[in-house]
Order: sequence, then C-alpha cells, then structure tokens
Amino acid sequence: MAITVEAMSPETLVELVNGWGSDPRSADGRSGTAYPPAAEITGRLAMAAGVGDTVTAEQLPRAADRLHRVFDTAQPRERARLVTELLDETGIRPALHMGPTDSPHLSWLVEQGPMVVLASAAVTLRDYLGKHGMGRIGVCTGNRCADVYIDASPAGRRRFCSVTCQNRARVAAFRSRRGAGGRGPRSMNA
Repeated sequence: MAITVEAMSPETLVELVNGWGSDPRSADGRSGTAYPPAAEITGRLAMAAGVGDTVTAEQLPRAADRLHRVFDTAQPRERARLVTELLDETGIRPALHMGPTDSPHLSWLVEQGPMVVLASAAVTLRDYLGKHGMGRIGVCTGNRCADVYIDASPAGRRRFCSVTCQNRARVAAFRSRRGAGGRGPRSMNA
C-alpha cells in the first residue's frame, strides 16, 4: 500500500540533519550523547496518519547522514545529482488526490515505509533548491561545527548555522588580529 508523503518544512529538515547526523554530532562533541526522541521529527512530518510508526530510531541517523552529503557539497551539479539520486532511491512519485470539498490536492506517494523520511526530505530539497537556487544551503563554516543551514536571507550569503557560531567566529577573528601585532582600540589617554 502506498504512503502519502508531503515535503517537510525546511526547519524540520535542518533539525533532522543536525540532530541525528554523525558529522554535526561529532564536530560539537555530542557523539556519545543520546539522540533526541524520534517523535520530535516524525510528529512534525506532514504525512498520513500512522506513518510515524513506520519510521524507526535507527533510520533517522542514516537518513541524516545521507542528507548531510547534499548540504556538504558546494558543487551545484553534484548537489543536483545527489538530490535526484535520493528521489530515485526512495521511489517517490507524484499523485493527485481529491480533497473533502472536491478540490485537488498535490501529494507524493512512497511504497516503502522506511523511505518516507528520506522521500519527504528529498522533495523539500528539490522544491527549495529549484525555487531559490543551488547555493542556498550549506554546512556551517564555524570552528568545531558541522551543522547545516538553509539560507532564507534576502542577500543569500549565509555561512553559519546560527548567530552563536557567527559571533564565535567574529570574536576569534578579532582576537587573532589583536594577537598578531594589531592594536586594539585606542585608549583616550594615548
């Protein structure tokens, strides 16, 4: 029986990759800590009732690691290839359903329950990158961070996963300039 799948929100996609991915967890020292409860993600996926029951806690880290590769490549052609590969692998296909008021509803179908998370994420990436461009996702450039981000800013120049990582990088750069012979702010007595 086919399972109806919707695209997950970009925020949920980022949370999935950062919370369950091996690289983000290793970079910031969370490797030995427990994963968040699977219900935190599966409960937010906009899918048919009961789909969350087909997703196991073991599938989330594997899905997150596969998705991290898409964020980690800077090459647009490679990124497009990886997303297309995910769509093919999951076997997701478009569908049209009639809603309760006889209005059409666009959705996606997947035959295998274990593929629903990857399929939902692949649709999200396909839609977002197709609409906003291939350079709108990435991995944080902060020190000791491998978290991913989706850039929704008007300028499209995001490089950090959060303001915290951005501020850490600015403080480190400031301290580096001061320690490399640069003088700090001049005092009033100088």
